[in-house]
Amino acid sequence: MEFYQSLGLSPALSLDPEDLKRRFYERSRQWHPDRFSRAGAEEQQRALDMTSALNDAFRTLRDPVARAEYFLKQNGMELAKDAPPELLEEVFELNMALEELRGGDDSARAPLAEAQERFSGMRAEIDRALADLFVRYDATRDATALEEIRRALNRRRYISNLVKEVEKELNVHVAD
Repeated sequence: MEFYQSLGLSPALSLDPEDLKRRFYERSRQWHPDRFSRAGAEEQQRALDMTSALNDAFRTLRDPVARAEYFLKQNGMELAKDAPPELLEEVFELNMALEELRGGDDSARAPLAEAQERFSGMRAEIDRALADLFVRYDATRDATALEEIRRALNRRRYISNLVKEVEKELNVHVAD
């Protein structure tokens, strides 16, 4: 079942978190398996399936990034797997510093921490831009805005992976 439909929502990128939570709890109570304990096996299974669908829908729709990725996928738009071209030079430098740290060069730690902070800032900027794009798309249903959202999500996904990789390496190679 489609996530928006399972929660009684019209497909949109901007959602009121409190309304989403209220709808989720209402439908969860309605389909809670305990309410179907005396029903037949088919109805019990339907309650379990609906509960699972509601949980998946809520988990996805409450997170703005996951919601946008789901929305794009539902509209036939996939996210790219490769690096945004404007980040290639920074990514190359970051990978060099990561290799240096992995090789035991602790002097790479400071530039990596700076890069982590810079990329985290980029991700925060993207999140702010996405919120504005969500409102714009919901108001206009403009395909241009949807394409901008896709590009921003591609960039955000890549940057998030970089931040995670740097965090992991900085934590693994803790200075003595």
